[in-house]
Amino acid sequence: MDKLQKLELMDKIVRELEDLKNSQLSVLKKVSQIEADNITLGVSILEKKLPDLHEEVDSSVVIVSDLLEEFQVHREKYFADNKLADVLNPTV
Repeated sequence: MDKLQKLELMDKIVRELEDLKNSQLSVLKKVSQIEADNITLGVSILEKKLPDLHEEVDSSVVIVSDLLEEFQVHREKYFADNKLADVLNPTV
């Protein structure tokens, strides 16, 4: 695998991590909505379990966000270390 192929794969992973983060945020929003709806409904099963679910999903969002940030730094370092700007945008 050459340097450009590695960079392309890294870019794909960045997009997938961003998608994963957005999906997790969507799940967190849905859990929050269920919690809000249950304030009116008052079902004890939901009152007991939803806070744990909320905490787990929130934790997952943090993990994915941190991983995405760290991987973007890794990708940028790879890009700079391999002077790929010169390859992708050659001067005439």
